[in-house]
Amino acid sequence: MFIDEARIRIKAGDGGNGCMAFRREKFVPRGGPSGGDGGHGGDILMSSSLSHNTLVHFRFNPEHKSKRGEHGMGSNCSGESAEHLTLKVPVGTLLYDDDTGELIHDFAQPDETIVVARGGRGGRGNQHFATSTHQAPREHELGRAGEQRNFRLELRLLADAGLVGYPNVGKSTLISRLSAAKPKIANYAFTTLEPNLGVVQVGEFPHTESFTIADLPGLIEGAHLGHGLGIQFLKHIERTSVIVHLVDVSDSSATEGTVRPDAVADFKVINEELRSFDPTLVTRPTIVVAAKCDVANPDKLKKLTAMAKRRKLPFFAISAVTGEGIEPLKYAIAEAVAAHRPARIELETPAPATAKRKPNYPPPAPSARRRG
Repeated sequence: MFIDEARIRIKAGDGGNGCMAFRREKFVPRGGPSGGDGGHGGDILMSSSLSHNTLVHFRFNPEHKSKRGEHGMGSNCSGESAEHLTLKVPVGTLLYDDDTGELIHDFAQPDETIVVARGGRGGRGNQHFATSTHQAPREHELGRAGEQRNFRLELRLLADAGLVGYPNVGKSTLISRLSAAKPKIANYAFTTLEPNLGVVQVGEFPHTESFTIADLPGLIEGAHLGHGLGIQFLKHIERTSVIVHLVDVSDSSATEGTVRPDAVADFKVINEELRSFDPTLVTRPTIVVAAKCDVANPDKLKKLTAMAKRRKLPFFAISAVTGEGIEPLKYAIAEAVAAHRPARIELETPAPATAKRKPNYPPPAPSARRRG
């Protein structure tokens, strides 16, 4: 199940309470205060992982809570701090504050880890409140509460190339020919109800290169307003480096009851939907592909070829059924991706997230001191 949006509630662990105790031994009748400190509550971390490709584990488990720190004990024994809780998200996840709508972080690279909720600090035991004039303090602190927050997660696929076009133009068939992906293929509109990712390899071993390609569900006129599948999958196009625009140049749409006699008009409609959703999408490198050329309408193919030449766009005529034009298209996409793929940002090695925080207690409160 492909889930690309989820809302979660998280609660970091509370700190343990400080202890009030006094030392009592056989030969030390007045040993003084010996209450230990409470342990710190566990933080909640969020980390990007290549092992996950959907947010389904958050859709059905929306609440996450880390453990609280143990309470302090006598004999100056401090409570144990709780372990941190790490939540794994797919690469490409956007983290939003659900209350304010603020973007907290964009997990664009693998193994990025941030703290999304701080655990509470442990309370101090009564040993910290002893002074020369207040030698038997009965003051101690309660543990601080951990942070509690509401988040919205939104996944946007990280693909080098994205296939766009009207429903049933052959996008799923093409990705099945280019990669090992096995999407559902059928002779009706909106066959694809969720994006499909495939890895395409180009060249001969050992000189091979690869890129990822996404088969995005069919767009229709008014998609940016919610028509058809709406903007549910338009957002996944934003991260692609190259757009492969498929246009049906056959007359198969007439037999399906959805007459689209003008291939050039189909291209312009989808282009306008991309512009309405995000104006920068129409400036991306675009490859125009005439699909179903084994049963092409010559007039449609001629007009689409002239339009691509006029706009100086790379043009390929293919047939995913017979394999005609598949190899040249594959190498053309690989060259475009290599030229426009964003450079990978090298992240600094973060400090170990599981390291315990050392107590940094302030001096005793003035109320704990007695005036001489």
